[in-house]
Amino acid sequence: MGIKLYYTTVTASREVKSQQAEVMRILDSKSIKYELIDISVGGAVRDEMRSKSGIPTAIPPQIFNEDQYCGNYEMFSEAVEADTVDQFLKIA
Repeated sequence: MGIKLYYTTVTASREVKSQQAEVMRILDSKSIKYELIDISVGGAVRDEMRSKSGIPTAIPPQIFNEDQYCGNYEMFSEAVEADTVDQFLKIA
């Protein structure tokens, strides 16, 4: 599968929960299939997300096309506003 969404099921942050839900809702509404990767299962998965993104302090949601970094919530949101989601996800 192409699109991978790193997220967490364990967070006290309303903002993170809201951002994750919005990304999933938009991907679903556009019928874009994606794989969910839960970083709360272990530090190794979180470290993998941070390593792949090149951002040592990255927090979910983080979006990838396979192993190619697409961006975070803010970048995704900007792509939605500009109607460039396919380009952002590198599927256009």
